[in-house]
Amino acid sequence: MIRIITAMLVSMLVIGAHAADAPASAPDANALTPQQLVENSAKKMLAELDANRAMYKGDPKKLDALVGNVLLPNFDTEYSARLVLGQYWRTATPEQRKRFVDAFYHSLLRNYGAALVDFTGDRFIVLPYKGDPGDTTATVRTEVKRSTGDKVPVNFSLRKTPEGWKAWDVVIEGISYVKSFRTDFASEIQQKGLDDVITRLEKEGRVGPNGAAVSNP
Repeated sequence: MIRIITAMLVSMLVIGAHAADAPASAPDANALTPQQLVENSAKKMLAELDANRAMYKGDPKKLDALVGNVLLPNFDTEYSARLVLGQYWRTATPEQRKRFVDAFYHSLLRNYGAALVDFTGDRFIVLPYKGDPGDTTATVRTEVKRSTGDKVPVNFSLRKTPEGWKAWDVVIEGISYVKSFRTDFASEIQQKGLDDVITRLEKEGRVGPNGAAVSNP
């Protein structure tokens, strides 16, 4: 169950990888409240999965495209990537920054995306949002039901941008994915250097002709 939760929520962060290349959000996107943004994205994703689950199970590339088309406009890519890379973002070159963002998110989608197709709408509940209209940051609380019936708290962190509300982190049972990955990468970068870490992620994110991840040599 945790794998499915991870797949869904990491994928929702993952698709920010090409936000800079994505079309502009719909004209009324900046009028959505944080809760509406999360609800609308989840409903569209889950409805499409319900309608074409077999197809997405058989074609990982189509699943990638679905995640990008439905969720892509709603994430603050550079902000979340900058926080994940931490102090190393400041010293990275523009090319390294771009490579890191692309490689990191593609690697996550390769590793967790397949479990996303098993997620169903009846296991995801968005709780009432209690924010102020003047807020510039927000937390949208949700619950994900395990197969045992237990509910797992999942919080989305958002910030207000000129284009409207954008998500940048998810917190599952108190664990922030931005902070968790930042700790992991900091240790690896110290040992191997940023370029080696980016190269590893790029290999992990490659996809073969059948849609399967390409193993590292």
